[in-house]
Amino acid sequence: MEGNVLVLGDHIDTDVIIPARYLTQSDEAFLAKYCFADLHPDFSEKVKPGDILVAGVNFGCGSSREHAPLAIKAAGVSCVIASSFARIFYRNSFNIGLPILESPEAAAAVRSGDRLSVDFEAGEIRNLTRNETYHAEPIPKFMLELVEAGGLVNYIREKKLGKDREGTAAR
Repeated sequence: MEGNVLVLGDHIDTDVIIPARYLTQSDEAFLAKYCFADLHPDFSEKVKPGDILVAGVNFGCGSSREHAPLAIKAAGVSCVIASSFARIFYRNSFNIGLPILESPEAAAAVRSGDRLSVDFEAGEIRNLTRNETYHAEPIPKFMLELVEAGGLVNYIREKKLGKDREGTAAR
């Protein structure tokens, strides 16, 4: 995965990611339009498909709404890299198919506008702009399967359909 970077700060909470006043619906296009509406009012107009968010500590703190990672993913962001994530945001991200990596090293070094190449399986983040490499814990195989399926619901559907097909074929 490769994309351009937008750097955010520390303690970006879910109300900053998607303000509560926009939680009246869960339509992805609607949520994408208001992603970071108060912090970066023009975010939805400037973000390009594949862009990467890089943040500091405690990204996604606050309430446990799935709307936050969903808004980020729907806006076109390909992944989020941070020094650390709030645990519920971490889980919700994989549940909706948004890959995230913890890398204090990358969070400290990367600047807005840099271009990154990310290898989730190896946990390697290459800064193509600065010719630097940073490390993160690789994403476990099961979590990558969730991302590849587009989230937990799709993963379960695929597994169930596969089992249904196997059962039908065996009869």
